[in-house]
Amino acid sequence: MSPVRALDRYYLALTWLVTVGYQLLGFAIAWTFRFDKVTDFTGGSNFFLLALLTLLCGNTFFTRNIVATVLVMVWAARIAGFLLFRVLKTGSDTRFDDIRSHFWKFFAFWVGQMIWIWTVSLPLTILNSPAVSELDTGGSNPPFGTSRDIAGIVLWAVGFLVEAVADGQKFYYKSTKAIPSGRPMNRGLWAWSRHPPYFGEILCWWGIWMLCLSSTTNGDLSSSSKAAQYGAVVSPVFTFLLLMFGSGVPTAEKPTAKKFYLMSHGPKANDAEAWTNYKTYLRRTSILIPFPPIIYKSLPDILKKTIFLDFPMYKFDESKEGSEAIRELRESETD
Repeated sequence: MSPVRALDRYYLALTWLVTVGYQLLGFAIAWTFRFDKVTDFTGGSNFFLLALLTLLCGNTFFTRNIVATVLVMVWAARIAGFLLFRVLKTGSDTRFDDIRSHFWKFFAFWVGQMIWIWTVSLPLTILNSPAVSELDTGGSNPPFGTSRDIAGIVLWAVGFLVEAVADGQKFYYKSTKAIPSGRPMNRGLWAWSRHPPYFGEILCWWGIWMLCLSSTTNGDLSSSSKAAQYGAVVSPVFTFLLLMFGSGVPTAEKPTAKKFYLMSHGPKANDAEAWTNYKTYLRRTSILIPFPPIIYKSLPDILKKTIFLDFPMYKFDESKEGSEAIRELRESETD
């Protein structure tokens, strides 16, 4: 048995060790030079590395393994390349302004990135592992092209297209300043969703899981291997939870609302209509699932807060948080 397989039959230890090593290298560079140029690129390229590594180590070039690996690599290359291009064009990432100079806070972000990469990669990691795809060790290779395969690929393709187009649209309109400063981004997909890239990413990983899961249809696969593949559903679930309740929507909704509120009510207010424009945008635009604004604006609030996931926790309460935002702005100006 090779040293790689001796670690475990599902490549869990291998991918964790590689991820930790790669992210620690990225952290060392980012901390030493105090910049964010490599942060997101290191995250995206890590997915590419794990996908290629597990395929080559497994040495099982079945159609499903190759297709799933290529889809993950395409997704990873696109997001890593786009984020690197964006940060080189726009400068430092404001997300790290408060933690860049604090070693443990900055390190904690990189640890979180390790967990994100390793967890979200699980469907492909397990599919490419000897336990699932090596025939000599109890794996299987069921025929490719099942309805689940097709559904997974279609779901991935729709998600990839939505995410890529939405990222491109936002970058274009911001860089060309086609959207006035007092108005939210409401062009293209952003007129139908306040966070279309997150919606696309969630679809991508549900699609990858479905595609990787198809090998469980073979009755020769052991029950433990089947359980591992079903358990890899933690990947799309984790993606959804992270984007909806972690570093995704919550870090964007209130700060954006706060910015527009201060444009109209702050000590240096320069656009009386900014807050009104933004509240109109909120009423018309779904928070995640793309939906026609002309229909969405007429939906009852109970549907928006449940089916459409626009939870109260995302709302900026101007009566309670408005004065606090103004106070914080004044304090920051006097420091």
